[in-house]
Amino acid sequence: MFSGIVETTARVVDLKKEEGNLHITLSCPFADELKIDQSVAHNGVCLTVIAIQGDCYTVTAISETLLKSNLGELSIGDEINVERSMRADGMLDGHIVQGHVDTTATCTQVREADGSHYYRFEYEANDEQITVEKGSVTVNGVSLTVCNSRDNSFEVAIIPYTYEHTNFHNFRIGTRVNLEFDILGKYIAKLLKIYLNK
Repeated sequence: MFSGIVETTARVVDLKKEEGNLHITLSCPFADELKIDQSVAHNGVCLTVIAIQGDCYTVTAISETLLKSNLGELSIGDEINVERSMRADGMLDGHIVQGHVDTTATCTQVREADGSHYYRFEYEANDEQITVEKGSVTVNGVSLTVCNSRDNSFEVAIIPYTYEHTNFHNFRIGTRVNLEFDILGKYIAKLLKIYLNK
């Protein structure tokens, strides 16, 4: 489990396809602190460390992950938001994030406002993938507060620190991002669907 508080960014240094899988090697400041079989969130996707060498480590994304996320679009040199799994005795600074991406969204607007940045994202909505005003959503692994929520889109406001220390500073109109909707909202939506269809 994660909190959506990105620790740093890692840079893609190698990509290797093996049948339907993609092995991703990243250069990361905390690589020497990792262990084999450890879980790390990459743009919000929980992946397992399979190899470590110096300041680099490798994870594997399976075909299902590549279909549901933006990891299949990676290129050498790309910047990825990374977060190690949350300790049981740690503070929950963001919100409960599972590292299980629900879908992707497309950035449709970027605007500056008094030093901050607003981003609008559009996605293919369904009954279980919803945002609510002032609720939580995870965008590329970053825990954020929803504003201007619509049926298939929402905005988030990014403070300068988040802009500088995550890959948000690379987002442009057309950028595809990973979304994980709030787990509590998903359970409530599912229960309502079951109850109403009885």
